[in-house]
Amino acid sequence: MLLAMVDLPAQDKPTRPPRTPRRGFTRLSRLQTIGVAYLLLGVTLVVQVAGALDPAQVVFLFGLGDGVPQVGVQPAAFTLGTGLLFVLAGVVALGERWTGRYAGVALLVATVLFVPLVLVTSLALSAAGTMNVVPLMGESLRVGTPVALGALAGLYAERSGVVNIGIEGMMLAGAGVGFVVYAVLGAAGGWPLYVSVVVAVAVGGLMAALHALLSVTFRTDQIVSGVAINLLAIGLTSFLRREVLLPLGIGGGSTLPTIEIPLLADLPLVGRSLFVGKPIYFTMFLIFALTQVVLFRSAWGLRVRSVGENPHAAETLGIDVVKTRYQAVIVGGLLAGLAGAWFTLETVGTFDNLITNGKGFIALAALIFGKWRPWSAFGGAVLFGFAEALGRRIQLLDVSVGGFPVPSQFLQVLPFVVTIVVLAGAIGRAIPPASVGVPFERSR
Repeated sequence: MLLAMVDLPAQDKPTRPPRTPRRGFTRLSRLQTIGVAYLLLGVTLVVQVAGALDPAQVVFLFGLGDGVPQVGVQPAAFTLGTGLLFVLAGVVALGERWTGRYAGVALLVATVLFVPLVLVTSLALSAAGTMNVVPLMGESLRVGTPVALGALAGLYAERSGVVNIGIEGMMLAGAGVGFVVYAVLGAAGGWPLYVSVVVAVAVGGLMAALHALLSVTFRTDQIVSGVAINLLAIGLTSFLRREVLLPLGIGGGSTLPTIEIPLLADLPLVGRSLFVGKPIYFTMFLIFALTQVVLFRSAWGLRVRSVGENPHAAETLGIDVVKTRYQAVIVGGLLAGLAGAWFTLETVGTFDNLITNGKGFIALAALIFGKWRPWSAFGGAVLFGFAEALGRRIQLLDVSVGGFPVPSQFLQVLPFVVTIVVLAGAIGRAIPPASVGVPFERSR
């Protein structure tokens, strides 16, 4: 070490070999890569799509009832203009070295235009010609409810430093066991519904406690622990369905009642679409508001965030890291169980194997999209909900290309395509808590 501190003569200092110049294409940045995609898409829209669309005007309605606002759009002109803007955004992004922050702004504008582009082209390729936008927004919020709750489940766990890919299993277990309890109680509605919701929430918490035991106490690899939770939930719910539900012969039951928010439900245009719903849907908004306060305005939330960033420093301040991580993971599991209850007890009134259909994994993508912040994660959940609602709406429109109907499977895959785009980095660099996934061992 003393020798390393000696100032060697210039001729004795080690020198690095000269770098060889790179050959071939320069590596594109993230924005430039997205810019290439938009550039190609824009050229396709201008050259191929715009001229092939029906020139008849399509109409968008904003609200329910007679006399609601409406906007007419000429599909060919709109597609041509959007395609030219995509080309411009792609060129600006490719010149990121000179355009600077305007590259990101251009791509953001292009991304925002992508949604109306899909709506306009879908209407132009269908026989409907009209679409009501407000119910589509309301459906996006409702369909995004389990994704939003699942994202919160991941938020609590990962803010405390525990990776939680077992959200899917916690949701599935809550959905399955909750509906089994409802079936055993007679599947007649009323108080058994609410008891079953409580059971679903508790089951999600129990699955989360198991995940905490494996990953926090036994310091098992947290990814492996999450996979084990998912597999356990699949086996448990399949067993209960075969041994309990099928012998009882209960194919379905009542769901939670619809409620209206006083005054807000009577608002023009949006009242009936946004403020008439079911209990778990409305509870989601309250939980998000509460989470924002708890995580960022309370002592417990500060402890959770500190053990997720630097658990050893938190320990020196007297914080019980193990206890805090247990609490955070279990709170997340309770929310995942509530998300599971949304499927069986609020929406469909029955249970099938794998009814959650990957929503837990999409919730993780929404969490990354939101960069581990509550309301940003909520925005990600609404985005995925919109993708699914849009797929359903396009399927109802009976969209056809060249005389051939668009397969329903193609539309059902939209949420997963959005997930891939998000995870590929279209949202920019998402930095997780510093100690997430790192096992903690007490220093004393």
